[in-house]
This record gives sequence, structure tokens and C-alpha cells, in this order.
Amino acid sequence: MNPAIDFTLSPDVERIRQQVRTFVAENCLPIEADRANFDDHENISMDVLEELRKKAKGAGLWAPQIAENLGGMGLSMTAQAVVYEEAAYSIFGPLAINCAAPDDGNMRLLMMVGTDDQKERWLKPIVDGRVRSSFVMTEPHPGSGSDPAGMMLTKAEKKGDSWVIKGRKWFITGAGVAEHFIIIARTSDDPRNGLSAFMFHRDQPGWRITRQVPIMGPEEHGGHCELEFDGLEIPERDVLMNIGDGMRATQIRLGPARLTHCMRWLGMSRRAMDIAADYVRVRKSFGDVLADHEGVQWILGDAAMDIHIGRLATMFAAWKLDQGGRARKEISMAKVQVADTLNRVVDSCIQLCGARGYSQDTLLEWMYRYARQAKLVDGASEVHKMVLSRLYMKEGQDFWSWAASD
Repeated sequence: MNPAIDFTLSPDVERIRQQVRTFVAENCLPIEADRANFDDHENISMDVLEELRKKAKGAGLWAPQIAENLGGMGLSMTAQAVVYEEAAYSIFGPLAINCAAPDDGNMRLLMMVGTDDQKERWLKPIVDGRVRSSFVMTEPHPGSGSDPAGMMLTKAEKKGDSWVIKGRKWFITGAGVAEHFIIIARTSDDPRNGLSAFMFHRDQPGWRITRQVPIMGPEEHGGHCELEFDGLEIPERDVLMNIGDGMRATQIRLGPARLTHCMRWLGMSRRAMDIAADYVRVRKSFGDVLADHEGVQWILGDAAMDIHIGRLATMFAAWKLDQGGRARKEISMAKVQVADTLNRVVDSCIQLCGARGYSQDTLLEWMYRYARQAKLVDGASEVHKMVLSRLYMKEGQDFWSWAASD
């Protein structure tokens, strides 16, 4: 029998949610308020982050997505949804409790498919916070973007007991500081099983970072880098899953990673709303505070409604994953909905705050620049809409079918 859809939080999950909310308020928000705690790329300085992470570990709020026996909190996807959202009320919250991209998705993938040896050597250092990681897939034109199976040019060729990788990658998030990497490369021309996943360490020869690509910003630690591979040798023990399983590894990683992006974006949207609400409660215009103006109320009402719809879409997709489903269309719908929500909400909140919102007196302008990438990362919104269209054309009215009890 399928369990009933019920988003009521258990007492344990509610307790954790409140703990994360308190931790963020007491430890993360004060750090945000002082620009001296930011690095040159508008992220938290690494030394400040290390101290914040020590506090999170001490509070038992660490790696909520990872099984307890591997050093995490062992939360379900629906529990992660509320915890990630609370963490992301601060722009530094997800980093503080080790649930920020790209480490979040890489840890999840290694936990799900890595061998015991791979988990010990590659996963545990990331979970412990001793190293950072990166996922290496996207390529410059004419290489792979949204269609890696059909367009990937980076190749891995067998040489004795190793695989030798040659090619180029770009927009690789976090590569500048990462020590552990997962790379997807072509191992055959098979249209379904032509890609494979490998792991390598920063110190291995045969590759280099050619540049850190300037972006609209603000930056993740390590930036978005262009990489060149000219003979990186990877032993068989560092093949992730099996040769030919690269697309499966990618799908296993990207589905939940898209959804955890949504969880974090909802937290940021809520924060933007509170910044704007605090302002319109006190700022006067034409004799009344802005919050009493009907036009302002419409903007706030729309934003509140968008966030609620995004939360429902995200939680439903998380619930589907918890039931063992792939939730392919539910994740795509949430990804498009919440990316749009983040952009609309932050834009509206800047409008409500006027010049103050456009300035660096609040975090809204930081969020505005950050938000634009939401429509691009882990599949552009148009790609997800194309997937949804294809599923609708295949399923017809069953596209909207409800889960039914046996």
C-alpha cells in the first residue's frame, strides 16, 4: 500500500528544524552583517567558515543528507527539504552545515553508489569537511552541455590497468579549491552506455586549470573553472560504478541535486521577503507606511504565494523520492517553478526597498545576481520544460495521475 501524502513534520524533524533556525539566527546572520567576513569573491572567508563549521558540528547539525554511520544526520528527503530551507535563510547557512553545492550532490552520489573503499577514500574526507569536491562534466562548444550522452568529447582510453583522459571542461563549480573530483568522460560510442565516471585527486598529474571564468557573481569557493586534461591516468579502483555507467551516475546525482537547489532557493526567497517586509513596515510614503499601500500588498501577496507553491512542488518531489520513485517530472517542475520564484521574489523585494535594495546596504543585490544562475544550473529551464512536454505527449492524461492505494 502506498503511504498517504502527509507533509506534517514529525516531532524529531520539527526539533531539528528549530535547531537549524536558531543556529542560523545566532551564528550565521551576524557573520553576514559584517562585510569584513566576506572574501574577494563575495563569499564567506575560509577562516571564518572553519570556525562556523566547528560550531555546527558541535551543535550536531552536520551533513543532514548523509547516513549516520558515515558521519551525517541521516535525514529523509522530506526532512532535508525543511532543514535545507532553514539553513539557506542565511547565504552562509548551507556551507555551515555542509549541505551546499557542489559537495552536497557529490557526497550523495558517492554514498549511493561508491564501494566501501571509495567511500573511505573519496567520500569520508568530504563528509568530514577536510576537503572540497567538484563534478566535472560540462564542456566548451562543440562539446557537451545539456546533452552529454550525445555531445561529450572528453575521452577516457584504456591503457594497461588505467584509463587515460584527454579533453576540456568548463564552468566547473568549485574546481579552484576542490581536492576530490568526479569526471564524466566518453569510453565508447555506444549511444546509451558510452560515458563513464571516474574519480581523481587534485595532485594527480595530467590535468590543469587554465582559468577561472569570470561570472556575474557572487562566486562559490573555487569559482567556475576551465580545465584541460592531457593524459590524466586513473586506475580501475577509481572507476565509479562500472564502465558505461556514466549517464546513470549523472542521473543519480543530478535528480536530488536539482531538488536540493530548490530547497535552498526557497530559504533565500523567504529571507528576501523578510528584508523587504522589515523595510515596508517602517518606510513612509504619502502619509502612510508602505505596507499599507495596496500596490505593495499585491507584490508581497504574490511573492508569498509563489514561495508557498514552490514549497509544495519541492516537498511533493521529495516525498516521491522517499517512496523510492525517480520523481523525474516532479523534480523538473519544482526546478522550473522555484528558479522562477527566486528571481521574481528577489526582484520584487528590491523594488519594494527602492534604492536601498539596489545598494549593498542589504543582501538583496547579492541575491539578485546569484538568483540568475538558478534558471541555468543543472539543466536550463527550457530543457526541463522540453522533458515535461515529452512526458506529457507520452502519458497524456496520466501525466497528472494521483498516487493510489493498493
